[in-house]
Amino acid sequence: MDTLPYDAQHLRHLAGEIITNVRELAHAGWTPATSSNFSRRLDDRHAAITVSGRDKGRLTEADIMVVDFDGKAVGNGKKPSAETLLHTQLYRRFPEIGCVLHTHSRTQTVASRLYAPAGHVRFEGYELQKAFFGNTTHEGAMDVPVFPNTQDMHELAAWVEAALDAQCLWGYLIDGHGLYAWGRDMAEARRHLEAFEFLLGCELELRTLKQ
Repeated sequence: MDTLPYDAQHLRHLAGEIITNVRELAHAGWTPATSSNFSRRLDDRHAAITVSGRDKGRLTEADIMVVDFDGKAVGNGKKPSAETLLHTQLYRRFPEIGCVLHTHSRTQTVASRLYAPAGHVRFEGYELQKAFFGNTTHEGAMDVPVFPNTQDMHELAAWVEAALDAQCLWGYLIDGHGLYAWGRDMAEARRHLEAFEFLLGCELELRTLKQ
């Protein structure tokens, strides 16, 4: 029997964590029509990620697979998300990143369309900016990139890489698509995700009130 190149027991633990958290996000309506994908760093070469096309509110352990940091399936023939490269580029670049969450809430998707022409959404003066790791004050501004949507994941990953070179980021939007958020572990990634959702909702409501 071939030895797996990763810790299977650790994979089961991470799969349980992904399933529990993603079920809550699905219940909130952030993963419609089997959309979205979620991952956890497994070790310094592998990540656990949701299998493509699954109902995220009904995930089982069999719906979590392993990929290497090139985005290739490891240990099985299951199909990873087409966007796997957007997860693994973060794990490869930042050894401290342990979790990547990609959701499609209505708020995130509407904001991505509205702010796509500007190329970013700016948060400024919000107390909740302190929810993001490294931010200790509401003062100052945060620019969240909004990238064009494309089916060419290598092209999209290159745009993300350039943005990561330019500033500290904990997330970004893709036009007409949704939000990517990450953190050092699941709890931090969830906190960042929820902060983005709240702040995007505030910005959309402010625009409506100003009309």
